[in-house]
This record gives sequence, structure tokens and C-alpha cells, in this order.
Amino acid sequence: MTGPRARPAPDVTEADLADAIAAGLAGARVPSLAAGVQRLMAAYRSGDLPDRPVMASRADAAAYAAYRMPATAAATSAAIRQLRLCMPGWAPATLLDFGAGTGAAAWAVAAELASVESMTLLEQSPEAIRLGEAILAVSGVAPLESAAWRSWRLAETAEATLSASGAARAPGGHIADLPDADLATSAYVLGELTPSQQAALVGLAARAAPAVLLIEPGTPAGHRRILAARDQLLGAGYLVAAPCPHQLNCPLATEGEWCHFGARLPRSAVHRQVKGADLSYEDEKFSYVAMARPEAAGRPDWPAGRVVRRPQQRKGLVTLDLCADDGSSRRELVSKSKGEAYRRARKTSWGDRFDSAG
Repeated sequence: MTGPRARPAPDVTEADLADAIAAGLAGARVPSLAAGVQRLMAAYRSGDLPDRPVMASRADAAAYAAYRMPATAAATSAAIRQLRLCMPGWAPATLLDFGAGTGAAAWAVAAELASVESMTLLEQSPEAIRLGEAILAVSGVAPLESAAWRSWRLAETAEATLSASGAARAPGGHIADLPDADLATSAYVLGELTPSQQAALVGLAARAAPAVLLIEPGTPAGHRRILAARDQLLGAGYLVAAPCPHQLNCPLATEGEWCHFGARLPRSAVHRQVKGADLSYEDEKFSYVAMARPEAAGRPDWPAGRVVRRPQQRKGLVTLDLCADDGSSRRELVSKSKGEAYRRARKTSWGDRFDSAG
């Protein structure tokens, strides 16, 4: 299902997000935020499933917004930009976000998809909802300011969730009291769930929307979760739109390899302070998959290849590592003698589409 034709995108910048986060965190002390950030960083780096909600307290939610919200928004924006290139006629009007946190993915959707007019944001933490509402309220963007936040928690077992969301639909087509949408998103959520819960969430997203975008950390474990979700959605009749230029098995699903990308984002003063960082920017590594039912926007416009490592440049030569449309991965050397292909290769970034032929 598609919504109205896209209108000019709102001017929603990374600086605007930094200002909105600062407004939402008004009154929070940097030492307290920094302590919370250190707890979150330790929890994420452990790789363990959390035994309680990540944002159980007001301090946790504030630390998350200061530490993770800009990076999550940057990764989501980067993924959506590639999705739009693969589905150029797609204009979703409604968003359903699973595990919205403080609204990072919603912010990215508003910045990248001007056609989106309404949003339903599902989050289990009351403190995250409270802070997210405060942050989005000062965005100056109508879909963010009017977003419908809902307290929602994935069932403890996949069986309970799937039973609640199975064949039975409420009047109007809703599933398990969740609204239908044109786009379902979930950013950095699957890693906080058991494998059965991950499958349940992906199943809910598939039942709710004809287009699904899932984002995880750019680690081997994050990539494996994305691959499992990709397989599940392929089995449900979805087509891969991005980043894969094919519907075949992932050529990077091997020991020591994984598919991931990078998004560079500026660090605000508060961001630098709470992380104890000196650099004015950071690089967020992420894995993702965007998939759609054929009726959402027809056959995706797959590229001949996708750049899956940072391009290497030296005088007269660009080296590109590509995932190709035949399901293989290969290294392509583009020399200056190749003329236009070389000029395009020099402008190509990690995660971009690339076709040496044109």
C-alpha cells in the first residue's frame, strides 16, 4: 500500500535532533548522564540479554537519549536513503515502530520520508515514552509532534505473541490491537530478545506492514540476527529491497565475514561529555535489511552491486568490495583508464550502489 506522492522533505537536521535532545534533557546533570552512559555501554558490550528493560528508570532513558539516540537515527536515515533508491515510487503514509525507545527511528523516518503523515510508536518503558514525547514535541515536524505513543511489550514467549497475532484480525484489519501501517521499523531491538521473541517480532511486523526495515549493530551477531529475519520475511513472500542486490543466500554469511555499513554523525557537546570523547564525530556501524511485498512498490530496482566495505583509493585506482546481483561477493579494481566508471568509483561511499557498466 502506498500513500500520497512525496512532498518536499522537511528540513530536519542532525543539529535539530541534538537541540531537541538537549531540550528533553533539560535539568539533567552531565555527571549523572555520564554514569548512565557507562552502564549502558557495559551492558551493550557484554552481548548478554538484558534481564530488565534497558530504559527501566528515568536516568536510564536520559542516558540512552544522550548516548544512543543520535547514532540510531543516523543509521536508520542511512538505511532509508538506500531503501528509497531501490523503491523510487514508494511513498508510505503511516509508520509503526516496534521498540521506539525515545523516538530515534521515527525522527529518521520524518527526515527521510516526507510522505509519512502519522506514526504509531510502541515502547515498553514509561520513562522512554515520557522523554521521547518531550523530544519529539519540539521537533517542529507535524508527524513527530503528533506521534501516537503506545505502551507495548512483546510477550515473554513467542507462542503467546504469535497466538495473539495470528489469523484472527479485529474489525478494520488490525492485528493483536496493533494498527496496520505502510512501513514497520525496528532499530536495535532484536538483540534484546530471545531467538523465539525475535521471530515473533518479525512476524508481527510482517503482518502489520507491506514494507519492513530492521536495523541491528554492525557486528557478526547483529548480522546473524538480520539474516534470520531476512530468511523469515523471504518465507513470508517479501522481496529484499536493500542492501542486498539479490534474493539469494548472503555471500558474507561465513566465518570471519559479516555485512555491515557505517554512518558518520557529528557529536554534540553533551554527546562528547557523556561519552568522555574528544572527536567531534563518531562512526556508527550497523547491519540492516529492508524488505517489501511486491504490492508495496512493485519489483525493487536492484543495483548491479552494493559496496560492502569502505572503498580504498590510491593514485589512479579505486578498490571496491561488492556484493553482486548474482549472489557473489567480489573485489573490483576500477582504474583511471576506465574513464566514467573510475570517476563514479571515486565518489562512491561504503554502502552505496555501484555498477561499473553505467
